[in-house]
Amino acid sequence: MSAIRSLLFFLLFYPGTLIYVLTVILVSPFGTPPVRKVVHGWSDFHHWLVRHVLGIRFEWDGEIPGGPFLIAVKHQAMVETVEALRFARTPVVVMKRELTTMPLFGWVTLRYGSIGVHREAGAQALREMMAKGKEAVSEGRPVVIFPEGTRVPVGESPPLRPGFAGLYRALGLPVVPVAHDSGKLWPRGLVKQPGTIHFKVGETIPPGLKRDDVEARVHQAINALN
Repeated sequence: MSAIRSLLFFLLFYPGTLIYVLTVILVSPFGTPPVRKVVHGWSDFHHWLVRHVLGIRFEWDGEIPGGPFLIAVKHQAMVETVEALRFARTPVVVMKRELTTMPLFGWVTLRYGSIGVHREAGAQALREMMAKGKEAVSEGRPVVIFPEGTRVPVGESPPLRPGFAGLYRALGLPVVPVAHDSGKLWPRGLVKQPGTIHFKVGETIPPGLKRDDVEARVHQAINALN
């Protein structure tokens, strides 16, 4: 049954995503608000499919505050990257550059305001990320980052990538850490399992801490359910 559900999700989500992408392109000349509305509609579409086709529920311990925060999220699966558009208010999402260079979809991510980072580009990539992050803050938008830098298997907790500390220092924002256990139901490959994904919002971490201190606190908080 899980395999059938997963196949149906695949057959609905990806063609549906193409429709939303084309719709963003069509409404883009009319300004940013319609673009955001369509992108948020896409994330709602994804959420509905996850809930009603895959049979996955979401349970939250804590609430993410509104306004400009640096939201640091554990990364175990695709599901939390799309859910971020729902649990944060019009966020700017830091993602790997490959996603922002995909045909059509990549253009939409940039039009929405996402930040593509080339992880091997070093200091130049960090400067670009900080500049776009500051632009987001000036608009009152939160910035979502996956500070471990890549998707990691359940049970693993690699050190944070340098980009997190640089962005934390440059933006001067409090950090809201978010832990979850999505990888238990959403492994690599086609088949996803029904059940409940638990999210835990950690204590807000103030700006201005030393790098070792903030990294240690964020690392512990995002791995609270690992």
